[in-house]
Amino acid sequence: MTTFWSAWICVLTIGSLIGLTWLLVGTRKGETKGSVDQTMGHSFDGIEEYDNPLPQWWFMLFAGTLVFAIGYLVLYPGLGNWKGILPGYEDGWTGVHEWEKEMDKADARFGPIFAKFAAMPVEEVAKDPQALKMGGRLFASNCSVCHGSDAKGAFGFPNLADSEWRWGGNADTIKTTIMGGRMAAMPAWGEILGEAGVKNVAAYVRHELAGLPLPADSTADLLAGQQAFSTTCVACHGANGQGTEAMGAPNLTHPAGFIYGASLAQLQQTIRHGRQGHMPAQSELLGNDKVQLLAAYVYSLSQGVSTERLQAESKSE
Repeated sequence: MTTFWSAWICVLTIGSLIGLTWLLVGTRKGETKGSVDQTMGHSFDGIEEYDNPLPQWWFMLFAGTLVFAIGYLVLYPGLGNWKGILPGYEDGWTGVHEWEKEMDKADARFGPIFAKFAAMPVEEVAKDPQALKMGGRLFASNCSVCHGSDAKGAFGFPNLADSEWRWGGNADTIKTTIMGGRMAAMPAWGEILGEAGVKNVAAYVRHELAGLPLPADSTADLLAGQQAFSTTCVACHGANGQGTEAMGAPNLTHPAGFIYGASLAQLQQTIRHGRQGHMPAQSELLGNDKVQLLAAYVYSLSQGVSTERLQAESKSE
C-alpha cells in the first residue's frame, strides 16, 4: 500500500473515532439531569417524547466500543501500513495468513501421527482404530456430500461399503483413485443402435447378464440385443459382461454396481444417452498422508471392518 493511501486510511479512521467521541461527550453534556416532566414538543397520536437523558448503560456501552476500537487498532493491523504491536503480523493480517497459521499449528501437532500411518501399508492402517477414526472424519468432510455419510452412495455415486468396484477395490487402487481421481465415460449409443436396438440391448443386459426379470409386456428381442451387445459393448464390458477395471467399465452381471439404476427404463436411458462420471482428485487438497488414512477407511468399509470392532479387539488383547 502506498504512503498516500495509508495516510488516507489513518486520517479517515482516526478522524471517525475522534468525531464519534466528540459527538458522544458533547451530547451527554447537554442532557437534562434526571427524569423530568418536560417534553420535547413532539406528539404523535397523543404520544409525547419526554426530555430524559439516555440510560447510563447505553453511554458506557458506546464508550466501551470506542475504547475497544482504539485497543484493536494498536494491537492489530488496521491503520494503513501499521502492522500492530502483536508479533506474527509482520506481513499484515489477512484471512489467508490466519488459515496458514492454524494449518502450521495443526501440522506440528498431527504431522507425526500422519507420517506414522503414511509409512504403513494401507491394509495395516485399516486395522488401527485411531487411523479409522481419523479417516472417518476426513471422509465426512470431503466425501460424504457425494457418497453419503454412510458411504452407501446415491444416484450416480457408487456405494463404497460393498464389494462392487469399477476401478478395483484393493487398497492401493483405492488410494490411487482418491489421489488422482477418475474420469469415466459411457458413450451414447442411441443414434447408432436406434430406439429398437437400445431397448433390445437394455433388455439383454437386465435379463441375461444381470439376471433380473423383464416386465410382462416387454417385446424386446433378446437375441438381437445379444448381437448388438457383442458388436458395441464388449470392447469395454467384455464378452461376458463382467467389465474391465482398467477402463472403469462396471460388471454388468452384478446389478448392485448399476449406480444409475437397474430398471429397464434407466438402463435404456444409460445406453441411449451415455453417462459421464467424474471423481475429483484429492492429492492437492489433502496430500499423501491424509489420503493414506482416507484410503484405509474406505478400504475398511468394503472389508466389513468397523472402528467399534477393532476397539473391542484391542481391549480384549
